[in-house]
Amino acid sequence: MSPEQIHNWIRTQLFDQVPVSIAVIDRGFRVVEANRQFETTYGPWEDRQCYEVYKGRKTRCHRCAAAETFVDGRLRTREEKGVGRDGQPIDYFVHMVPLAGAEGRIQHVVEMSTDITETKRLEHEKLEAERLAAVGQTVAGLAHGIKNVIMGLEGGMYVVSSGIRKGDAERITTGWSMLEENIARISSFVKEFLEFARGREFHAAMTDPNTVAEKVVELFRDKAALSGIAMRAELDRPLAEAPMDAEGIHTCLANLVSNALDACEMSDKKERHVVVSTRERDGALIYEVADDGCGMDYDVKQKVFTNFFSTKGAGKGTGLGLLTTRKIVQEHGGKVEFDSTEDEGSVFRLVFPRDRLPKPEANEE
Repeated sequence: MSPEQIHNWIRTQLFDQVPVSIAVIDRGFRVVEANRQFETTYGPWEDRQCYEVYKGRKTRCHRCAAAETFVDGRLRTREEKGVGRDGQPIDYFVHMVPLAGAEGRIQHVVEMSTDITETKRLEHEKLEAERLAAVGQTVAGLAHGIKNVIMGLEGGMYVVSSGIRKGDAERITTGWSMLEENIARISSFVKEFLEFARGREFHAAMTDPNTVAEKVVELFRDKAALSGIAMRAELDRPLAEAPMDAEGIHTCLANLVSNALDACEMSDKKERHVVVSTRERDGALIYEVADDGCGMDYDVKQKVFTNFFSTKGAGKGTGLGLLTTRKIVQEHGGKVEFDSTEDEGSVFRLVFPRDRLPKPEANEE
């Protein structure tokens, strides 16, 4: 094949056949060449600037990756938002490759972009589905908690009534104690439920993750010491700021630490510990609350987040703290993980992928 034939083959069989949009721009940000997929995705490109074709702008982008590549000659990848040929918003991921001239100066940049609009939409739908699933589990848990309280009240009423019929003062006293216990429980339940249902306005702002953890440890340190429990923080430093609702995260950690302290108090070990830690792994911000308290067996672990599980013991807690924690974490696009072994302790982990955290500007709007 002649050079011209090879050129034509590359143009017709490769350049125009790949399922990726390819454009070549010059130092004036004018599109000088593009393949068929690029025109199909973004529309006519000849004698137009890249920012016109990609984004429908009249002026250059404020943070132009191509401009940076012309300066330093580095390869770049970036996720961008633009406008498709049909005028609809489009998300795309672009790779930028510098092309140097004979004198070594970058003359052109090749931009290879992939449409990820559908992928982003599916990610959003998955997040919404996770949040809706959390709501459904919460409702199921509330129903279970209410049913248990009602059964307790009915049981107390039956014992009192049978005691009155039989003239059994001891049975009446027993039944009355059952009623008092369940009335106190439903009172606590209603208060916590109203707080849970009412919730609070969500405000995301750039927050130092370690500062929140430090405040929670300081809040509970004296209470832990009074119970003979050693409490400490193990914080990775430095951790970059993250857009979070600091008060909400404080609530989550406080709920977990409170449960951890109760679990330690229920243990007969001589030395007991609660550790609050932070770290970042694989683009995710992670909080952990670990204790070496009583732990949970298999059956109890299956009920966490679904049946008003509480580490505070029978009649002492509603479990709404854990439901509230999961609700707040879900609002941040995160998830709650836990691991527990009976008589050894528990670890609750809050995982917040940074790319799913809310944007401060969106909340402000």
